[in-house]
Amino acid sequence: MEIMSAEVLGILFLAGLASGFVDSIAGGGGLISVPALLATGMPPVSALATNKAQAMFGSFTATYTYARGGHVNIFEMKLGIIFTIIGAIAGTLLVQVLDANLMMAVIPFMLIAAALYFAFGPSLGGVDRHHLIERGPFYAIFGLLIGFYDGFFCPGTGSFWALAFVSVLGFNMIKATAHTKVVNFTSNFTSFLFFAVAGHVLWLPAAVMALGQLLGARIGANTAIKHGASVIRPLLVVVSLVITAKLIFDDPENIIHQWVLNNF
Repeated sequence: MEIMSAEVLGILFLAGLASGFVDSIAGGGGLISVPALLATGMPPVSALATNKAQAMFGSFTATYTYARGGHVNIFEMKLGIIFTIIGAIAGTLLVQVLDANLMMAVIPFMLIAAALYFAFGPSLGGVDRHHLIERGPFYAIFGLLIGFYDGFFCPGTGSFWALAFVSVLGFNMIKATAHTKVVNFTSNFTSFLFFAVAGHVLWLPAAVMALGQLLGARIGANTAIKHGASVIRPLLVVVSLVITAKLIFDDPENIIHQWVLNNF
């Protein structure tokens, strides 16, 4: 690629800032950062790799902010980190050989269900509730599944983790978001290592966006801590629906896309 101008790098910084803010609260920051990277003309694989490189700074900053505020104990998440690493490695490797069409067809429905759950669950996530299973089996199941998904496909990972923490472990919204950032960082860093070794990361735009991520994630995490479920819940709903719409209308073969075309 040609050397990027100062104007382009400035736009990438702002994209990183906005992405870090949204991602630290509800996930889905890639909806901002990936299109910004693709708009520079870089190849898709390089855009995805560079996105992972810059995103891990945001997820790390958010993790640190939540941990410092006492909302997550990283050492108690050892199993979650281990199983998420295993899942992310499997997803990153298998995406090279598996057909993603089935996942493309199913994920929008899962995200719609998550949005409805967050939107209409009575006092959902306001306070801790009784857990359905113990943390060990929870991290084994969801660490492998969502870690695999993040390495394989990625959009909506934060929403799925938040949904799992709230609905299965009974966490309140701030606690669920804090724990989500830990496993988000884990899978981001794992995928980044594979992309970096393969030589796909473009370091200058990654560094510029990382600066924006650091600032945006710090502001977003502090906002979530201050306002709690009142800001996290609606943003989770909006992000889930936006990701759903993008997945549907980017895929002309999706059955919902076909239904809209045929009826409107």
